[in-house]
Amino acid sequence: MDIFAEFLAEVAAQGLCLYGVEVLKEGKLIFREMLAPDQRYPIYSATKTVTTSAVGLACSEGKFRIDKPLADYLSTQELSILPERNSAFLQLPVSRFLTMTVAGFPFRPEGENWLDTVLCSDVDFAAPPKFHYTNVQAYLVGAACENAVGQPLMDYLTPRFWEPLGIPAPEFQTDPQGRFYGATGMKLTLHELSLIGQLYLQRGRLDGRQILPEKWTIEASSKQTSSTEGGYGYFLWTGDDSFSVSGKWGQKCLCFPKKQLMITYMGNMPEDSDKMLALAHKLAQAL
Repeated sequence: MDIFAEFLAEVAAQGLCLYGVEVLKEGKLIFREMLAPDQRYPIYSATKTVTTSAVGLACSEGKFRIDKPLADYLSTQELSILPERNSAFLQLPVSRFLTMTVAGFPFRPEGENWLDTVLCSDVDFAAPPKFHYTNVQAYLVGAACENAVGQPLMDYLTPRFWEPLGIPAPEFQTDPQGRFYGATGMKLTLHELSLIGQLYLQRGRLDGRQILPEKWTIEASSKQTSSTEGGYGYFLWTGDDSFSVSGKWGQKCLCFPKKQLMITYMGNMPEDSDKMLALAHKLAQAL
């Protein structure tokens, strides 16, 4: 039994609901298996990597800076709801939100106006940086970046990101006012998700074209702060020898830069995603 057959046998033995898997070595597809229809599925928080891609592009065009306060990219009208007790929010740089180091937000934005609800949250914005994973922080970064580029973020990404990757415009979620959610709500196929992971593994370059700035992809996929799972970059999880584009319940591009190896998989594993991750790491070691 070869290593891929053994891998699939272990997936089956553990009863994991795996939709499909792709393995790429040095940019070349060396294994692919679909166990469910080859269609678009929710990628959940892997959407955050799309948001960080938009930020990197906007920074390269001089339209956005992550060292500037995020509030600088919100309009006077949007900030008008900000209560005096939350005035410290006005000083927080975009980088704090990119690295999930603003603690105290609820997990997701809610209400008739998500931005208003977030700005009025009971958060100590003057507190020191502390890792706290929430969808709110990616939502804020997406909203700020959208304002910075002056158009809907998905429209901005189409000629700069989706078209160069050969990915048709995907389904995505917005807030009640039409702002790009930025944290979740997107659907992609297994291979489309693979392309995003491979883009970061190859430092922004794919098929001979520099799509994302190299410097940005290195920073985004490097440890910027400690997290509950080791490290965290700019909406990317980091490990000792790896980083990952990750969504809940088993949507992942697991990237090993030194090996130039990537294992991408998708599935529906609300209780078993840790088991799937362990099997993916075991496969990576075998390769």
